[in-house]
Amino acid sequence: MKTILRALRGETLPTPPIWMMRQAGRYLPEYRATRAQAGDFLKLCYNPELAAEVTLQPIRRYGFDAAILFADILLIAQALGAELWFETGEGPRLSTITGPDGLRALKGKDDIHATLGPVYETVRILSRELPRETTLIGFAGAPWTVATYMIAGRGTPDQGPAHALKSADRATFEALIDLLTEATIEYLSAQVEAGAEVIKLFDSWAGSLKGADFDDFALQPAKRIIAALKARHPGLPIIAFPREAKERYEGFARATGADCVALDNSVDAAWAAAHVQVDGCVQGNLTPHHLVTGGQPLVDATREIVRAFSGGPHIFNLGHGITPDADPENVRLMIETVRGAAA
Repeated sequence: MKTILRALRGETLPTPPIWMMRQAGRYLPEYRATRAQAGDFLKLCYNPELAAEVTLQPIRRYGFDAAILFADILLIAQALGAELWFETGEGPRLSTITGPDGLRALKGKDDIHATLGPVYETVRILSRELPRETTLIGFAGAPWTVATYMIAGRGTPDQGPAHALKSADRATFEALIDLLTEATIEYLSAQVEAGAEVIKLFDSWAGSLKGADFDDFALQPAKRIIAALKARHPGLPIIAFPREAKERYEGFARATGADCVALDNSVDAAWAAAHVQVDGCVQGNLTPHHLVTGGQPLVDATREIVRAFSGGPHIFNLGHGITPDADPENVRLMIETVRGAAA
């Protein structure tokens, strides 16, 4: 069985399997060349041959244990009828949902597949072309995180517009979360049918939800999505990433049914081993900046994470996505350290 699938089943391995969030990205010269060939970011996402190519590039270069589908968390918003474009150097822009009229203008959960068909084709290509030992991970953004972009029309420092709508018009806000939850189930199920072996749910802005709001809009949607996917696809492993959840990482796997909890780099690995890994596999959580600076601090931090999680199932990863200014040779050093640290 593939190493990541073994870890996700709860096996403690002598060397943790490894992959890296945003491993197909701007830090690699071959990615930049392929993106230029595609024309722009969205064209790359919707070109199955080129999207598969950039997914495969870090596998060829480094031999990661998993490849994650190259796509974007906001494609589902576009599939639901939102306008989506990317401003160079600034990130995504969307039409906004600020009330019931905007919500009513969206499509239903069953109408997303025509737009997302190229993503499923990318998965099919990858399931054929990846090395046999490499696990294929599909993914989606969690409802809260996607909603924050749909409400604000862009990324924001504190997700303020989404919090404001939640307070001012809770019915519209809850209806949007519900629609995104149901659409995400359909989207991820189609990825599995196309060949994804593992699913990851990215809740990048979960940390801005506090108290009951965390339960209602981070935990409960994840629980619904995971339960529905596992009912349709028995045995499907699912990784949940409620980024910056802090103490709410504890118990998240039990509460949602996730097979693994991914940890951001603000979490102390020793604490997480004692409070999160006790429930199963954890993923993480090297600080991405180490891949910019490299050297002995990178080696030491990598070894410490491997050591801290050595008593249970662990997938080595970053605590957030690799940054464009990372040195590809530092990625190689990280991988060699992980595979040497446990030897």
